[in-house]
Amino acid sequence: MSKLSELERARLRWRARRGLLENDLIITRYLDRFEPQLTDTDVSALSQLFEMGDNELLAVLLGRAELEGVYDTPDLRRLVSQMREL
Repeated sequence: MSKLSELERARLRWRARRGLLENDLIITRYLDRFEPQLTDTDVSALSQLFEMGDNELLAVLLGRAELEGVYDTPDLRRLVSQMREL
């Protein structure tokens, strides 16, 4: 586990800003809870998750759809599961 620098934290939070308010709220709640514990693997997985389109991401976060294709990885499934529980 590595500690995120202030710059890395700011960049992660900036990347987390989405076009849909619902995504912003879910992701911000996740970061507020887990940011101090994030590993390099978690940050990499979050970056990959942020590549999804807003509507697709919202459907996944709300449990209306599951991760598919390149997004269906153990790390992404774990992060999405944590976000859904919050």
